[in-house]
Amino acid sequence: MKKGRGRRWKRLAAGCLTIAVLFMIAGCSSREGEERNLAEQKQDNERIVIMFSPMEKTDPDAENTARHAGDKTIRMAEEKLGVTVEYNTYTAENYQDKTYDEVALERARNNIDDFYLLNPDTIRILGEEDQLLDLSNLECVKNLRDVVKIANTINGKLVAIPQEVVAYGLFINKDMFDQYQLKLPETPEEFLECCRIFKENGIETPVGANRWWLETFVLAQAYADLYNGGNTQEEIAALNSGEKKYSDYMRPGFEFLKEMIDCGYMDAQKAYVSEAIEGEGPDFLAQKTPIVMAYWSAANTKTAYGNPDFNMMVIGFPSSRGQMPVISLPGYGICAGAEHAEDAMQVLDVMFSDEALLAYAETNNVISPSKNVEVDCIPALKALQDKIEENVYVLGTNAGMKVEQWGNICLIVRELLNGATVDECMAEFDRLQKESLME
Repeated sequence: MKKGRGRRWKRLAAGCLTIAVLFMIAGCSSREGEERNLAEQKQDNERIVIMFSPMEKTDPDAENTARHAGDKTIRMAEEKLGVTVEYNTYTAENYQDKTYDEVALERARNNIDDFYLLNPDTIRILGEEDQLLDLSNLECVKNLRDVVKIANTINGKLVAIPQEVVAYGLFINKDMFDQYQLKLPETPEEFLECCRIFKENGIETPVGANRWWLETFVLAQAYADLYNGGNTQEEIAALNSGEKKYSDYMRPGFEFLKEMIDCGYMDAQKAYVSEAIEGEGPDFLAQKTPIVMAYWSAANTKTAYGNPDFNMMVIGFPSSRGQMPVISLPGYGICAGAEHAEDAMQVLDVMFSDEALLAYAETNNVISPSKNVEVDCIPALKALQDKIEENVYVLGTNAGMKVEQWGNICLIVRELLNGATVDECMAEFDRLQKESLME
């Protein structure tokens, strides 16, 4: 395996969560791509807080019913505090080939905006650089789930807070499982046995895959014990110090994927070039393949998997501890050098109050970061929701780990799809860990 990957692929992998999540939770623009001239708009007596996000919020004069869920929480803060939240925004045409992550890093390091909607990898980088303020003392923090605090705490500081818990799971065609009298798999061995039976009965590709999300299988198997065995902080500290090796955690998941490839349970060549949902979605909806992987909200929208012609269930990924959800937590952070830091703190405290998070969760039908906010989900998502409510999960992104998880695993999985051996993939994890110990 080549040690030096091209910057293009690194940017793509680091931005995959932004593509799948941040654009989904950012407000839709009435004038997309247009940045406001804040200096012209600001009045002498007006309190302004500046936010940087993937897309501009809805026109402030628009009816509230047309607002996106995130805009609703912004509006609540504006009305309660008497401030105006102005958006600086990102569009690809403005920044050419730079990703949202790269632009956010540049702006935060130069104190251009007050607070940011950030991808997990960017949260980790800025947190380690002390570029984000500690949010631990906000009133809203006492209501947050433990998973939120674990994922976004760096050196004892809570540096970002999400508006939703983004859960990934296996989307299952339950009718096809029933047809062959198969139980929903709990362990990797049971999953592979289901694939074998599907294959023997003429299902050419039991698992529909894409180039972004196969790392969910790896994460579930690698960290099932770490996050659910009662020694999370100790194990992470051992990884960060080099006492334990990431490759030892990762090997079972990569061997599992290699077996799926070798047995023809998924199409590695197609997965290598396929975009998320676009590549495997049509076959899943046409009932040609019984299993795909996706995030929670894909079950809620008619444009993805929200209206299938069969009984669909969303379950966790196979692991030694049974079905395991994989969670990612993009969030909001405040720039350490923010001009309006105090007002920005107050804005976030309102945005993440239980009242605001309830409005957000009810609008988007998602899992709230607050332990006090519960929203009824569609029946297909109930199994996944139950696991998360039981605090059974694996983090796909953790700002406290020195080696970034989601993007790096995604890239190394793609090398496996392209013919690399498991040993070569493990050597890459060892190299990344060695680099992190030198920083």
